[in-house]
Amino acid sequence: MRGLASLTMLMAALSLSTLSLAACGSPASQDPEDKAAPAATAAQTSAPAMPADAPPQEEAEATISDPVPPTPVKSCAEDIGAAASAKLVKRCIAVSPATHPPCNAQNECAAIQGEIDRSCAMYGPGETKPAECAA
Repeated sequence: MRGLASLTMLMAALSLSTLSLAACGSPASQDPEDKAAPAATAAQTSAPAMPADAPPQEEAEATISDPVPPTPVKSCAEDIGAAASAKLVKRCIAVSPATHPPCNAQNECAAIQGEIDRSCAMYGPGETKPAECAA
């Protein structure tokens, strides 16, 4: 008998929780007038109003101009020559903590110089910078 009472209480609790969950998704009011009011308000606010005396509007076609071809990037060796780029790369390798991909003559000179500047800027005011930072 005791087992039957426990089972009955369990079934009642499950039924109550199922009904509670089912009620979570239902609307708060079933009145049709309540449903129509928000829809009408949304329709009024979503459409932009044109003045009555406004001239007719025409849609302009979107035109895409010819794309500008990308400017070919010169390597540092092409830009300033093999000897000067080798000197810049050597300075970069001396000061850079990176694994040296930025310090490559095939990169732009500005990228190599940027790596030198970035690396030298990491030294604090009391620290001695390598001579390559001043070059």
